[in-house]
Amino acid sequence: MRAMSAALVLLNPHAAGGRAAALIEPVRAWLAREAPGARLLETRSPAEGQAALRALDDGARVVAIGGDGTLHHLLGALLERRHALGLVALGSGNDSARALGLYPMPWAQALAHALRASATPIDSGVLITSGRCVPFVSSLCAGFDAAICARAIAGPRWLSGRPRYLWHTLRELAALRSWHLRIAVDGRLHHVGPAVFASTCNTATFGSGMPAVPEARVDDGCLDLLTAGDFSRAGVLRMLPRLLRGQHLGEPKVGTCRFATLRIESETPIPLAADGEPLGLASAFEITVRPASLSIVAGPRFRMAGADAAADRCSTA
Repeated sequence: MRAMSAALVLLNPHAAGGRAAALIEPVRAWLAREAPGARLLETRSPAEGQAALRALDDGARVVAIGGDGTLHHLLGALLERRHALGLVALGSGNDSARALGLYPMPWAQALAHALRASATPIDSGVLITSGRCVPFVSSLCAGFDAAICARAIAGPRWLSGRPRYLWHTLRELAALRSWHLRIAVDGRLHHVGPAVFASTCNTATFGSGMPAVPEARVDDGCLDLLTAGDFSRAGVLRMLPRLLRGQHLGEPKVGTCRFATLRIESETPIPLAADGEPLGLASAFEITVRPASLSIVAGPRFRMAGADAAADRCSTA
């Protein structure tokens, strides 16, 4: 299949701690040779990228070169204009790309695939709080892991990927706290009491590949809540290696469940982060799944859940 002639390729030079800027000229040369009809735009700010997407006809093919943060900042315009998205994973976390079978893939191969392959629908989530709606693809973190995201954003750019997440996890331990939460899942009371975090996953991993909810899928029509109770610093240190191996769900203070709608109320404001991007504090918020809302190009090995499998998985939500 020939490359989409009207495709817009957006490259975030700030992705991967600024290392993505080195790809601007190689990508430009590749497009001139392999896809001369495609247009490259270097996006210096989220507003610039969003404006470019809203200027396109509905349903246009768009390719984003960047990571979870890049995708997050473009998501509102992508959903609004129903664009078909191709993704070239070039970020610090790349959890969305992992879920789609796109990571790791060399950038030239990923770019060709993003331009030429068919798109498939996946779910997204939306955070509703304080009169604003914030869509997300990979995760919506609340509590300890959101505080880690805030540290990581402000941290040194030379540290990336999972080492960056782990480094800031250890730093956040010094200020470890819990929040008294009231959590309702699909209208039913689920939890009342202290928690270190209560985070929502659409992808199986967060924090640059940590298997937070190994069974989570981006195309099953539901989201997954992951909660951790009132841990001490020593308890978090003991749990962290289990999280890295995907064995943390056997811990009595850790729980997970599937849902379509979620409401969380906190006695004191709790930090939030969407797709690794800090959102500030909130005392009450809701999260809702938007099934099959984003059209995206998945990797060659990605297998859709299928309607029957998705319905069976989410029937226990």
